[in-house]
Amino acid sequence: MDATILVVDDDREIAELIEIYLANEGYTIIKAYDGVECLSKLSENKEIKMIILDIMMPNMDGLEVCRTIRAESNIPILMLSAKAEDMDKIIGFGTGADDYLTKPFNPLELVARVKSQLKRYTKIQVGEEEQSKDELTIHDLVINKVAHTVKKKGMNVALTPIEFDILYLLASNKGRVYSTDEIFEKVWNEKVYEVNNTVMVHIRRLREKIEDDAKNPRLLKTVWGVGYKIEG
Repeated sequence: MDATILVVDDDREIAELIEIYLANEGYTIIKAYDGVECLSKLSENKEIKMIILDIMMPNMDGLEVCRTIRAESNIPILMLSAKAEDMDKIIGFGTGADDYLTKPFNPLELVARVKSQLKRYTKIQVGEEEQSKDELTIHDLVINKVAHTVKKKGMNVALTPIEFDILYLLASNKGRVYSTDEIFEKVWNEKVYEVNNTVMVHIRRLREKIEDDAKNPRLLKTVWGVGYKIEG
């Protein structure tokens, strides 16, 4: 697979290790060693399709970088951290990260996560006539699976690939309640081995984007003790 990935880590050995494994898979790697350099290289290189971003860095940490990028772009972001506490994961996802790995990590798992995120991010270019066949309309939302777009009252809603996949899963099965474990396994294509708040954080972000009032959701409902559903 030919795609350009920006690897951002102040530990040059880790950055080089990531480069070796991803280059072996056919990816082009651009490296940066702090947050400021990351933003600079991202603006200079429009071909970048994904970012692997360390949290603890000088000048500007990864959380601030992620928030800055998310204000303008839905490019996939995989965050790296030496801290394994669940709260760190919540903070990371709350800034807009799509995925998360703690150090030390298995390089082969990193490669698998990269492939998964890029597969989601890849959009098929089709004409409007073909796109219309893959549209779901729920109240004031129009969700197009092929174009990977969401419109609310005619205005584009900027979702990350993970947010889109969660929304499409629920929207294409209106009324069905999915547990957090079911959502995680279907969207991330991984088994759940521990209790975490990953899905909850993404649901919260999704509500902020598609609901008129995120605290009183009209579309994306919580079924307490069970999970989540989209009401038609």
